[in-house]
Amino acid sequence: MKRLGTFLLFSFAVCAQAEPLPAAVLQELKKVNIPQSGIAVEVREVGKRASLISVNGQRAMNPASVMKLITTYAALDLLGPAYTWKTEAWIDGELKDGVLEGDLILKGYGNPKFTIEQFWLWLRELRGRGLQEIRGDLILDRSYFDLPEYDPAEFDSDPVRAYNVGPDALLLNFNTLRFRYTPDGNGMKVITEPRLDGLRFDNQLILHPPSGDCNDWNDTILTQATGDNVVLQGGYPSDCGEREQSLSILPHTRYVESVFRTVWQEVGGTISGKLREETVPENARIFSTHRSEPLGSVIRDINKFSNNVMARQVFLTLGSASYRPSLAAEWGMSDVPLTTDRSVETVQIWLHQQGLDFPELVLENGAGLSRKERISARHMSQLLQSAADHPLYPELQSSLPILGVDGSVRRRLKDSDAASHAHLKTGTLDGVRTLAGYVRSKNGKEWIVVFFINHYNAKRGQEAQDALIEWIQKR
Repeated sequence: MKRLGTFLLFSFAVCAQAEPLPAAVLQELKKVNIPQSGIAVEVREVGKRASLISVNGQRAMNPASVMKLITTYAALDLLGPAYTWKTEAWIDGELKDGVLEGDLILKGYGNPKFTIEQFWLWLRELRGRGLQEIRGDLILDRSYFDLPEYDPAEFDSDPVRAYNVGPDALLLNFNTLRFRYTPDGNGMKVITEPRLDGLRFDNQLILHPPSGDCNDWNDTILTQATGDNVVLQGGYPSDCGEREQSLSILPHTRYVESVFRTVWQEVGGTISGKLREETVPENARIFSTHRSEPLGSVIRDINKFSNNVMARQVFLTLGSASYRPSLAAEWGMSDVPLTTDRSVETVQIWLHQQGLDFPELVLENGAGLSRKERISARHMSQLLQSAADHPLYPELQSSLPILGVDGSVRRRLKDSDAASHAHLKTGTLDGVRTLAGYVRSKNGKEWIVVFFINHYNAKRGQEAQDALIEWIQKR
């Protein structure tokens, strides 16, 4: 089995000589009333068999967004950094002199990052290929993913938040609108991008006196969407200046239709029909194929900015690895639609092939936005050791946020000697704060660090994690 012999050497048993947690870490935990029973820590030098520090390493814990490390590492190995997703345009009918007497069909294959800019260029290409007037319908084929109905409010009752967007075979622009809020005299000016066909806004925002604290400005705005009507309510502190946020206010199909109609008109096209959702008709013919950015670029966005819907798209795509003839024959998988269960099975088989046995692992969506997902700190450190020995390790490491520099850790330890010396993935949920990645110490050694906190005071545990990073960097 692939590298099995190598990784059976790394048994990851707790070493009797493992050191206790550094005093600075214990002190920070005590300050915020987080007991050692609420944490799990693994620290080991890359390539070494024994842990330097191991606390509750075998305990299954919620990793939050650190779970994205499994998804992105598996994707690099199974799909490869050059892997791309396609989106197809089909026509069903006669195209003559720029007029299509029939329907245009868009079929998606799970592109995690089909942005509005890319979509605009693609529709320009359709115009360049001779399509101008569509006298039929716009048909959306989303059948590549076989998923149950998704409720964006299920996780935290906040369905408009971008992190709650569900996966979709025809995901466009993360299914979000960018709202830009600007104080304007005694009121508020709101600009949305893209401007969507048929969407109506009722701006009831009130400009409030200066607050002196803009950290939670977006929590003061209430956005309600009913059909094509959007109401903005609440107050906005006048001293917060211009701010923006991305929100999801339309179902996938309505969003794609609205963006298509808006952009299609901008590039000089017309369409007279309605929206339909079905598979590509038997007599349709391919008209154009759009290719995504490569996976190597996609995982940088997933890990540096902890993009949940992109991670979910990639996780579902992992099921397609079994379509590769060599793997299909080896794994005995049939050609079935891509489902979450298929991806879970694919990851479990892949881990087994790497010689990684994680019996406590629970996968739900591969993004970490879950109350169910579990993995132990020890096995997460074992995964990072496996990745460090992989030929594509530089791709994975470079996708992780750089401490004090970019991504989700750009503001952490900016003035510390540890800044720029660690690539770390973080995760945060209610009652969960996690961290995992690689730290380079001042003597040039590379260390693996995993620090999980599952406790009701977890949100206050960042200083303890930072203390451990600084302690490692000074070794």
